[in-house]
Amino acid sequence: VQLQAYGGGLVQAGGSLRLSCAASGMFFEISVPDLNWFRQPPGKQRELVATITSGGRTNYADSVKGRFSILRDDAKNTVYLQMNSLKSEDTAVYYCNADHPTWTTQYWGQGTQVTVSS
Repeated sequence: VQLQAYGGGLVQAGGSLRLSCAASGMFFEISVPDLNWFRQPPGKQRELVATITSGGRTNYADSVKGRFSILRDDAKNTVYLQMNSLKSEDTAVYYCNADHPTWTTQYWGQGTQVTVSS
């Protein structure tokens, strides 16, 4: 399984970005995983930002509720993170993640840098 994340960049506070993560691999043809976005701010631990389950249920960290939206397109094996009203504290490396109850491991994308200038 491979996850390829892209769409990061430099944006001013109040702006928007959309991250994408394309998945490929045998497991995605057999199982529909939960898809997650994590982020790791400079000098801090990685944290869960948003989740979308195989059934389409979403959950968000309190810090991004109302500003970020996670969406999935299973036909394209792609998960998106729409980020609006960005703040400087959203600056981080963002990682996509795929997980399924029958898998023995989780899968991670390579990370994409998001920098929000104030």
